[in-house]
Amino acid sequence: MSVVETTIDLGAPPQTVWDLVMDPHRLHEWVTIHRRLGHVDSGPPRRGFEMEQVINLRGVTIKVSWTLADCRPGELAVWEGRGPARSTAHTEYRLSPAGDGGTRFAYRNEFIAPLGPLGAAVSRALVGGIPRREADRSLDRLQALV
Repeated sequence: MSVVETTIDLGAPPQTVWDLVMDPHRLHEWVTIHRRLGHVDSGPPRRGFEMEQVINLRGVTIKVSWTLADCRPGELAVWEGRGPARSTAHTEYRLSPAGDGGTRFAYRNEFIAPLGPLGAAVSRALVGGIPRREADRSLDRLQALV
């Protein structure tokens, strides 16, 4: 299992940040590993909302099917993802007010490789510290957007 946690303070109110990060059609603007969208449910984000995302990590293209498992607008989004070979991911966005009307955006991602300990060892060898670097780069891009 690989876990990445990072936080950034953004110069926009939580609702503005929420509207941006929860719009699947804007993922390309801030998520560095995002390549394209597949199916996306219509309507606003809500528990049970689904989307398909194609990402690229170290030259490997991966399709992930995401379901919004928890959704508290302006505060919390919990995404559960299914990837190839029974890999799974758990991603959280936590938003809270920060000084001067801004937002503290906390990001957490857990990736669980298939094949138990063997799959985890292979994942660490192939991916290394890339998820953390890409998460930080994505949040830097998000900061530039808001």
